[in-house]
Amino acid sequence: MFPGQRCDRLQKAQHQGYGQDDVNKNSQQQRPAGKPLTLRAREEYKRQKAVEHNDDQDEAQDDFQNLVSAPLLIAEPAPTPAISHAVIQEKADGAINFTASHNPPEYNGIKFSTPDGAPALPEATKRIEAEIKARDAGEGEPKPASKTVTAQALEPRAAYLARLREIVDFKAIQKANLRVVFDPFWGAARGYSDSLLREAGVDVSTVHDCRDVLFGGHAPEPDDHLLEGCRERMRATKAHLGIATDGDADRFGIVDADGTFFTPNYIVALLFDYLVDSRGWKNGVAKSVATTNLINAVAKHHGIELHETPVGFKYIGELIKQDKIAIGGEESAGLSIRHHVPEKDGVLAGLLCCEMVANRGKSLGQQLQELFAEVGSFYSLRENFHLTQEAKEKFTGKLHGEPRDLMGRKVTEVVRTDGLKLLFADGSWVCYRLSGTEPVVRVYTEARSTEDLERLSAAAKQWIFE
Repeated sequence: MFPGQRCDRLQKAQHQGYGQDDVNKNSQQQRPAGKPLTLRAREEYKRQKAVEHNDDQDEAQDDFQNLVSAPLLIAEPAPTPAISHAVIQEKADGAINFTASHNPPEYNGIKFSTPDGAPALPEATKRIEAEIKARDAGEGEPKPASKTVTAQALEPRAAYLARLREIVDFKAIQKANLRVVFDPFWGAARGYSDSLLREAGVDVSTVHDCRDVLFGGHAPEPDDHLLEGCRERMRATKAHLGIATDGDADRFGIVDADGTFFTPNYIVALLFDYLVDSRGWKNGVAKSVATTNLINAVAKHHGIELHETPVGFKYIGELIKQDKIAIGGEESAGLSIRHHVPEKDGVLAGLLCCEMVANRGKSLGQQLQELFAEVGSFYSLRENFHLTQEAKEKFTGKLHGEPRDLMGRKVTEVVRTDGLKLLFADGSWVCYRLSGTEPVVRVYTEARSTEDLERLSAAAKQWIFE
């Protein structure tokens, strides 16, 4: 914030017609990472398995209550990756994190982390959802607790920041005299990225770094159209880089020196190339099926194994846990690296971009053009199309077919890792994925030139509705 500037969205919210109770309610619904809870247990694995497989539900509940020792309560908003790190450090059995992440407040819910700090896999989340539905239907009401358990306070910030100091070369960032703007989007990363940079002697300024129960009146998503505040501060400070995080700081947004928003596709590819050069890591790389094939080209260039996963960072997290990859990322702005948490980390992503720009002495735009010169150019686009119920049913049938061409383009390969992905001879592709919650089809297209991307995008849309 500029000196003397005051951030008071509580007062502004009341002027906009929200009463105090409404504001408190919105604060609870929209907070980025409200009160995450970790549960620590004795003889975790052995006894947990005993509970999971007990057919007597009353006995199982008693076993669980005896199993759980004092829960650890994080009273202040905390980044999702910091919570993941705390689970690992505390040898906890998991974490319950209340957040809407980068989404609007109506999507507020819980993120559940498993004992390894990773997002829960579908088999675990389906069991949780089934249990919630059963309770909502009045089935299986819980018995009163047989003992009183008092929560212990946990502050994850210090240990998480210490880990980031081990990973990121802050001396290089300071030595390069880099000027940085950080935008936490009023979220849980306030006081994280900027504190580390400032501590290292880096010239950093912040925007949107106060508590705002309305998140600026929109979803806390660090996407191109919402980063104008970051750009304004960059112009005022002549910054080399703008870094941003979403509400719970698991996603990132990056702005280059000239104000250009860099898509996550390009950031993951550039950081992959940088980590190979700077760390010498060549154990593998992972990307979701909807993420750019620029990563494929970089992997081939360096002779590194590529893993293509379904959409969802939990699958990439599994590969990080197994030390099979140097970096894994998704086009939806999630990444993590080797020897770090198996969870998306937007704080780390921004700091690594600072290190990369500092050590290479070149803007992101310059680095991307050099990478294109080495491995070829790739241009991608993601679009959402709303479907009527009739159109959805018709299109669902298409997804189960075996397309031989797309509006005149010959299909060379069909991939069904997640949705329907059609590959073409020139290296371009289209991927269709139906939303699980809305009557929407997500369409991902990628081509080797901007002109062909426009043509391919039009063909992909036409195929949906023909």
